[in-house]
Amino acid sequence: MPLNVLGMIGVAPPASSNTVHIVGGGIDADYITAFTQAHEQSGFDAILIGHSSSSADGFGIAQHAAYHSERINILLAHRPGFAAPTQAARRVATLDNLIGGRLWLHIITGGVDADQRRDGDYLSHDERYRRTDEYLEVMRGIWNSDQPFDYEGEFYQVQRAASEVSAVQQPHVPLWFGGISDAAIPVGAKHCDTYALFGEPRADVAKLMQRINDAAAPHNRRLRFNVSFRPIIADTEAQAWRKANDILAGVKASTPASASTRVPEAETARRLVKLIEGGEVQDERLWVPLAAAAGGSGNTTALVGTPEQVAAAIAKYYEMGVSGVLIRGFDPFNDTVEFGRELIPQIRAQVAAIDAAA
Repeated sequence: MPLNVLGMIGVAPPASSNTVHIVGGGIDADYITAFTQAHEQSGFDAILIGHSSSSADGFGIAQHAAYHSERINILLAHRPGFAAPTQAARRVATLDNLIGGRLWLHIITGGVDADQRRDGDYLSHDERYRRTDEYLEVMRGIWNSDQPFDYEGEFYQVQRAASEVSAVQQPHVPLWFGGISDAAIPVGAKHCDTYALFGEPRADVAKLMQRINDAAAPHNRRLRFNVSFRPIIADTEAQAWRKANDILAGVKASTPASASTRVPEAETARRLVKLIEGGEVQDERLWVPLAAAAGGSGNTTALVGTPEQVAAAIAKYYEMGVSGVLIRGFDPFNDTVEFGRELIPQIRAQVAAIDAAA
């Protein structure tokens, strides 16, 4: 089956050409329109709209992006705990109707205490995941129940909860999930359809997939997996490596020195930082110094090479059972166009060849 190829849009032009983070920066409606349309014209299947405690409201961005595009799906990052799950369930179903069934929902519980506290959330890391479990139970109850229902939990209590609006997609919008801590995996495995992983060596990704599927088995579920990378491509491999080292120099210059020495709080970031212990290049072309330089933030493991070489590396994850890949560059808008011209056709062709051989 085809591999889903996802991108990620920002809501305002980045401050530099070596952009680690794409979330934040105010809001520019024309830029959102152009960035969305660039992804659609480049052949992406979906775009991620990220979330932070200071960024523009994702629901509004998703509606704007969908109204200025025709077919691309919207993967909306949503942080549980700041709205009632009943209200959020109706909001999601409403948006899915308004944009013609193109909404996917990415549940991100939050692994950094400081970011949570900006929105007034002082629960501990593990408490947040217990709350997410209840949140998703109530949301799925709203979407799936044809009768009003009651719920009594540690964090949420509702009586005769119901909704007069259903999502276009049934039984509900596809649920994505991020987080690989011991507290996160049981929750994501229980509720989500697609588990989002950061780019790690294939052996590590395979172990994570097995661990997550083992957690999903008691719920009679088998999940799909998405892996994220920052491709760095050029006409020749030598040019790609020169480009990669230029980006690394720019990231180091713009990142506080403390970021590369501080132990990250989030489990995913800690794993990315530790990858450097296995060498700068792993598998054939997974390049990890950027993750170390950025302190594990911003999904900064890169695949470096020609479009054909990078596509071949991505195809190997597909052969492992990965069903989607999120790719974004360090010059976000221009890289989106280049990926559509050079990389995505190679990914499609190599995946098709694997399917034909099978």
